[in-house]
Amino acid sequence: MSKYIIEGGHKLSGTITPQGAKNEALEVISAVLLTSEPVTISNVPEILDVKNLIALLQNMGVKVTRHAKGTYTFQADAVDTSYIETQEFIDKCAELRGSVMIVGPLLTRFGHAWFAKPGGDKIGRRRVDTHLDGMMKLGADIQYDASRHAFRLTSKDRLTGRYMLLDEASVTGTANILMAAVLAKGTTTIYNAACEPYIQQLCKMLGRMGAFIDGVGSNLLRIHGVEALHGTQHKILPDMIEVGSFIGMAAICRSSITIKDVSWYDLGIIPDAFRRLGIKLEQRGDDIFIPEQDSYEIESFLDGSIMTLADAPWPGLTPDLLSVMLVVATQCKGSVLIHQKMFESRLFFVDRLIDMGAQIILCDPHRAVVIGHDHRINLRPARLVSPDIRAGIAMLLAAMSASGTSTIDNIQQIDRGYEDIEGRLNALGAHITRA
Repeated sequence: MSKYIIEGGHKLSGTITPQGAKNEALEVISAVLLTSEPVTISNVPEILDVKNLIALLQNMGVKVTRHAKGTYTFQADAVDTSYIETQEFIDKCAELRGSVMIVGPLLTRFGHAWFAKPGGDKIGRRRVDTHLDGMMKLGADIQYDASRHAFRLTSKDRLTGRYMLLDEASVTGTANILMAAVLAKGTTTIYNAACEPYIQQLCKMLGRMGAFIDGVGSNLLRIHGVEALHGTQHKILPDMIEVGSFIGMAAICRSSITIKDVSWYDLGIIPDAFRRLGIKLEQRGDDIFIPEQDSYEIESFLDGSIMTLADAPWPGLTPDLLSVMLVVATQCKGSVLIHQKMFESRLFFVDRLIDMGAQIILCDPHRAVVIGHDHRINLRPARLVSPDIRAGIAMLLAAMSASGTSTIDNIQQIDRGYEDIEGRLNALGAHITRA
């Protein structure tokens, strides 16, 4: 297994461009299964999770042409429906969290699919009830196969649209039901739908393919089913999680950088959330400039109470950035409560930060109080292990700010979400070696 060796304490400078959005890529690449015509997608992040999903599609018989870095054409005109019944297919799906996104397209177009509970991050339980409940409401029959540890979904006839109120605003659940509904008979109404920019992007792509979707950008979607979809072209948005990670990186390294082509109006509350940690940032066209600061002072609420940063469904703060914000706060001035509501194991990596000298009180699996050092005490180098994508990048930022040399093991977790991260950060002045 690979590891990172990080020599911390170096100033950064220059310009960096975020990769295409991982979460959007997994959705729109899965959507190519909805048509037999070619679909060309650009700005595809060539990260481990996306490469594995593309390889899975190729195993299913989807024709994949790579025109240039990040630009692919997919054509699902000869899908091997017998392969998607094999144990090999189910095992591959179980290893890839993004595989959940192909269930809706397979079910609605071919009438059958397997839903293997996916692996991936060690961040706690991820419910799949929303996905399965949505498919059943559209008319799917579901049976659990204990020998395969997977659900088999079948539909003898065309799926039928209906009204549904989701029990949670699940992004992947919304995307899966949405893709199943575009080829269903009649109208499907999804209330309490996720409305993240990546869901909006999926809706826009499906619209260009011939789907009829009302309410894009809201939590109330109406999908009017059609008989068939055609091909299209689509460009993936920049990854907002990378943008936020780079803002945090500039702050914890007390450096000045420019982040290019961020799609500012799709960032939502992210810039303001970092401003609450005392980080100055400027919008320059579609770029973000973060100036060097000697100190970053965490704001308090107007009544003087301690600042709380908590995740919430869009347009609230994405949970994927709380790990980064927690690490940044360790070197700010003041205190902040980090409240990770969605996943019960995502904050457990703070034990390693405490070993590095951070002052953090882990209140429970969901809440941690950070008392900032204001850069008066540098973090100590350490031997770290990445438990998931977002904790991995947060640990990388901590190591970059530490005085001395740190190592991070299990970096394939970071590779799942960040493309050539060491090369891009080294171009800014970091000292990161892959070993």
